[in-house]
Amino acid sequence: MKCRICQLPSLFFGEAQIFDKYPARYFRCEHCGFLQVEDAYWLKESYSEAITKSDLGLISRNLQMAARTQKLLLTCFEPKSKFIDYGGGYGMFVRLMRDRGFDFYRYDPLCKNLFAEGFDAKPNANYTLLTTWEVFEHLQKPLAEIETMLSFSRNLFFSTVLLQRPPQPLNDWWYYGLEHGQHISFYSLQSLHVIARKFNLKLHYSNGSLHFMGDPLINPLLIKIAFDRRFRWLRKIIAKPALPSLLESDYHIVTGKYLK
Repeated sequence: MKCRICQLPSLFFGEAQIFDKYPARYFRCEHCGFLQVEDAYWLKESYSEAITKSDLGLISRNLQMAARTQKLLLTCFEPKSKFIDYGGGYGMFVRLMRDRGFDFYRYDPLCKNLFAEGFDAKPNANYTLLTTWEVFEHLQKPLAEIETMLSFSRNLFFSTVLLQRPPQPLNDWWYYGLEHGQHISFYSLQSLHVIARKFNLKLHYSNGSLHFMGDPLINPLLIKIAFDRRFRWLRKIIAKPALPSLLESDYHIVTGKYLK
């Protein structure tokens, strides 16, 4: 079968059992290293609940990503811009970022918005940065879905755990998610570079699980300052000041009342 990233032939990689009952065949591209499931016919059962019960790191992940996103925004972007969290789940990340003063909105047609009701993204709106946490590995048609993301913003800050070289055996890596069957696309560093080139972007940063892809003209020094701990002292000097929380104004938007 053809690679869903670079369209070159993918070779059979192996077979595993989803839910211990559905056989799944995996194919890997020898050119870009992308690993894909041939036919994820079990997805309706997998998504009987929007968030799998094995995702025990949901809260800690949102807290960590809020801190990292704040560093990126205060270093590389205009922090008073509008931002979007794609595949935003229950809205926890959007609420955390709005509490930190950033005008974030949520996009997720598949999950109920519990924590950021009233702050869903408007169609055809443009945003300075799009965040998307633990979404890439769920994509059946990665390029089409990424193109949709880019219709909101040309800058993507996202997480997905990259394959090792050579890739881990199917039964020896938790990230394959065989117990829930929701993970069907697995990326190598090379496949992320291929995606960036397809959309005339640049992969500015990747540490194996956290990645920033966006406008090629962003100053690479600013990227280093935002992500490299060795530049923490410089980030303190050049970073824009923290913003006041939007909690009080959001309360007024949602209720029509003011906090006393």
